[in-house]
Amino acid sequence: MNPLKKLVGQTAVYGLSSILGRILGYLLVPLYTSVLVNSAYGSVVELYSYIALTLIILTYGMETAFFRFAESTGKPKAVYSTAFISILTSSLLFLLLVFFAKENISDILRYSNKQEYIVYLALILFFDSINTIPFANLRLENKAIRFVIIKLSGIFVNIALNLFFILLVPWIISNNADSSFSQWILTWYMPDNKVDYIFISNVVSSGLMTLIFLPQWFKFKLEFNFKLWKQMLIYALPLLVFGLAGAINEVIDRVLLKYLLPENIAMAQVGIYGAVYKISILMTIFIQAYRYAAEPFFFAHEKHKDAREMYANMMKYFVMVSSSIFLGTMLYMDIIIHFIGKDFRSGAPVIPILLLANLFLGIYYNLSVWYKLTNKTKFGAYISIIGALITLTLNFYWIPRIGYTGSAWATFICYGSMMLMSYFIGKKYYPIPYNIGRILFYIFLSVAFYFISLKFNIDDQTKKLLVNTGVFILFISILLFIERKNLFVRDK
Repeated sequence: MNPLKKLVGQTAVYGLSSILGRILGYLLVPLYTSVLVNSAYGSVVELYSYIALTLIILTYGMETAFFRFAESTGKPKAVYSTAFISILTSSLLFLLLVFFAKENISDILRYSNKQEYIVYLALILFFDSINTIPFANLRLENKAIRFVIIKLSGIFVNIALNLFFILLVPWIISNNADSSFSQWILTWYMPDNKVDYIFISNVVSSGLMTLIFLPQWFKFKLEFNFKLWKQMLIYALPLLVFGLAGAINEVIDRVLLKYLLPENIAMAQVGIYGAVYKISILMTIFIQAYRYAAEPFFFAHEKHKDAREMYANMMKYFVMVSSSIFLGTMLYMDIIIHFIGKDFRSGAPVIPILLLANLFLGIYYNLSVWYKLTNKTKFGAYISIIGALITLTLNFYWIPRIGYTGSAWATFICYGSMMLMSYFIGKKYYPIPYNIGRILFYIFLSVAFYFISLKFNIDDQTKKLLVNTGVFILFISILLFIERKNLFVRDK
């Protein structure tokens, strides 16, 4: 089978869990934004930002190191065992530290009266971190179906518990207020603490995935190879810096909004910004699914005679799809925006900025192949650090002046800068013949079609959607016509 077609198939399979998970999770956003005030939802957004940042530290680049050393040493079992024991040990130490210091941590994060939030976050982080290597091993062994089943099990449990705690239990109480059953429920259920149940649901779902992985723990002979671990750590530590800087670029703006805006509006602004960020769901789903399949693909085909041409084609097709997602999302925004509550829709103007920023991020992930294959991961760290400095500088400057709009533009400039840096440095160390003309054309064409659609000024909703559908079909037709020789040629 053509390697690129295999990549497409794997992206589709891995994407199933991402797509269903994100969509189902996205369907919770209307629920959250209808039952929670802006500030309460802001707390959810902020605390999940801390999870994203801390998870990078707890996995410290071992996932990518696992792929690299499993391929290069030819001893995947030894690499698995060493990586897993390393993360399990460090995660246990982290969990104990948080339990002993939860009071101090809650004071620092301004949740002094909600120490339980810190405990929930610690448990989520513990389970998610120790699940990293087992999930990576499934990807290495091309067990995509099992990967998806386990992912979806956790997702469905999380969603079911959210619906149970936030919808079903309050409904039972309100419709059977005087019954003994409702009185019993009120002995353990706290109606005003819905944010707690969002995190409790996550703790249970993450813990369930850990239980599912228990047999895999004993499938391999768990032995710790200290020499191998040192080699993996040397390879992984720059990736830790890279990952942490990347997480800063992705989520630090939601944290800074809390501290750089007046206290009376800060958490509401965090909530609005977090809600509209969810509108980029299709772009983030595609990028995540693509990354799951692409990273092992990069390493597995490193020695293929046409490897660089394949990587170049991967980039071109990635841009085609992501540009289509950008345009499709913006053309149907009048429908998509209803997925968040009315009180959160004031943030809609930043959505195209965030979509393009994520498109740049996806391109950067493609470009990162050069420093991963040449073992020059330190450059990934350098680029990410510069990106993080750009993010922090622009957020500190813009948030007090223009609020979350400044955060959106900071994200756009950060990812755009990282993309350009990686491309120009990569040309020196691992040149790949990217078709820059086509790539830029597809991006600019999608943006141009979006601005053209704004000029129509059609008041009738149905007519507007029909016209926008015509615009989208025209865009897709142009892409397919240009790439017809590559897309419609059968494998020999």
